[in-house]
Amino acid sequence: MNDAEAEKPMADEDLIDIGSPEALEQPEFDERILALEVERDELKDKFMRALADAENSRKRSERDRREAEQYGGSKLARDMLPVFDNMKRAVLAVPDDARAGNAALIEGVELTMRELLSVYNKHGIRLISPDVGDKFDPQHHEAMFEAPVPGTVAGEIIQVEADGFMLHDRLLRPARVGVSSSPKA
Repeated sequence: MNDAEAEKPMADEDLIDIGSPEALEQPEFDERILALEVERDELKDKFMRALADAENSRKRSERDRREAEQYGGSKLARDMLPVFDNMKRAVLAVPDDARAGNAALIEGVELTMRELLSVYNKHGIRLISPDVGDKFDPQHHEAMFEAPVPGTVAGEIIQVEADGFMLHDRLLRPARVGVSSSPKA
């Protein structure tokens, strides 16, 4: 269509009256309706997908924010675990005959350990401290060795080398233990 035809007003015979029964029977009218319905359905599908994608993004970002809040300090917490271990070893290394002379020092180290555990608890870190005789749990314990010990049952903890720690519902470090194997007859 050139410019001269575009400026020329349309004649009445060029217009389609969609209200007339003859117009509804015209094939080009049916094709246009079908094309518009297909386009509408495609746009509705795209809209619904975009809406679902936006909702998924919102949920994902909310979950990421919660996880960052809960577990963001896990690297620092993991790096602080050897401090607790070393203080516990220091207290256990003092011989019984030297305890009376170093009571204030031992009490200070124990107080520092309790304070560290208090700070850990405040941030959702709890101590996993199994006892000798407890059943080995691979979800919370790491077997460092296995040995047959008379009077024990296979799978029973016979020695605790290091305590473990949980950060909320995640294992920060398993408790390191020795486990009994079936005693040899």
